[in-house]
Amino acid sequence: MSHDVSVGIVADWLVTFAGSEKVISEFIKLYPDADVYSVVDFLSDESRKKFYGKEATTSFIQRLPFAKKKYQQYLPLMPLAIEQLDVTGHDIVLSSSHAVAKGVLTGPDQLHISYVHSPIRYAWDFQHQYLRESGLNKGLKGKLARWFLHKIRMWDYRTANGVDHFIANSQFIARRIKKVYGRDADVIYPPVDVDRFTLQENKEDFYFTASRMVPYKRIDLIVEAFSQMPDKKLVVIGDGSEMAKIKSRAGSNIEILGYQPDDVMQDYMRRTRAFVFAAEEDFGITPVEAQASGTPVIAFGKGGVLETIRPYGERNATGMFFSEQTAESLIKAVRHFDTIKDTILPQDCRENALKFSAQRFHDELDEYIKTKWHDFNERKRIIY
Repeated sequence: MSHDVSVGIVADWLVTFAGSEKVISEFIKLYPDADVYSVVDFLSDESRKKFYGKEATTSFIQRLPFAKKKYQQYLPLMPLAIEQLDVTGHDIVLSSSHAVAKGVLTGPDQLHISYVHSPIRYAWDFQHQYLRESGLNKGLKGKLARWFLHKIRMWDYRTANGVDHFIANSQFIARRIKKVYGRDADVIYPPVDVDRFTLQENKEDFYFTASRMVPYKRIDLIVEAFSQMPDKKLVVIGDGSEMAKIKSRAGSNIEILGYQPDDVMQDYMRRTRAFVFAAEEDFGITPVEAQASGTPVIAFGKGGVLETIRPYGERNATGMFFSEQTAESLIKAVRHFDTIKDTILPQDCRENALKFSAQRFHDELDEYIKTKWHDFNERKRIIY
């Protein structure tokens, strides 16, 4: 691709360095001269190093009161905010979207490729769960929340027309994009830094989970299940709004460590007998990180994990699924895993994880954008 091509990169918000931000970082690796845009940018100095020092052009929400801590409370303003970001000077616009980034305004002579982690979860098929968990399923606040989510859905559907090509982070999300927007999406699995994790074949006699402690991650379910299995040790790393609830359910066989630095998490990931994962995720990075450590995964069998874990019963299995998000279903899976654990080999787990490496993502994305840019220019040449 010519160095004269101008690229703009659009994020929802830049506050922490997680899955969506890893995609932005890879965009920047591909196009180091690109400009970055976001509703807000409150990245720490450490996280900004992964963006190679780049700061985003931000919206008016950046300057609103308490935006650094309460930016998500300005969600009703975000559709307006993303539309005020001026990306008209760019030939190619790349958005990394799980909320509003795909709604940035582009023209007919700009190529807009949107990497979608999910259509806005709480506005579409997760609406009823979101309202219940937020205490917004009744009363006047509930009515206002439903009205707002209705408006968000209308905006979200309309702005899908401004995207030339959708990339989904899994086949699961490609199906959701088709359902919500009526559009086909190509799948490029997100980058997982598998090189941070090293293979360890000798496992110790404990189970492990790590996550933000928010409702949909279902750490409460894992803790409840292991509290009913006092002969099984569980170690939990993470912090969040559910911490007090989770601690109250933990038996003496459960060790809750709270937030820990990466090196501690990696050490537990290498040594554990199995990593336990109870969320319904769009992709799910931590199960891949576990496999990169040679560690099998016991996961709720829905969502992206169906594409990243080879279940027991298949050749070169890397884990096991449980069928319902209940303590009983997880207990049954753990008991079964204990009887077959020696048939799941650390080397097979590691090899499976390598299919989701950052280098693989980089190469696939580079080829994809080059191809779409070539096709875009060919169509313009024919028209004009």
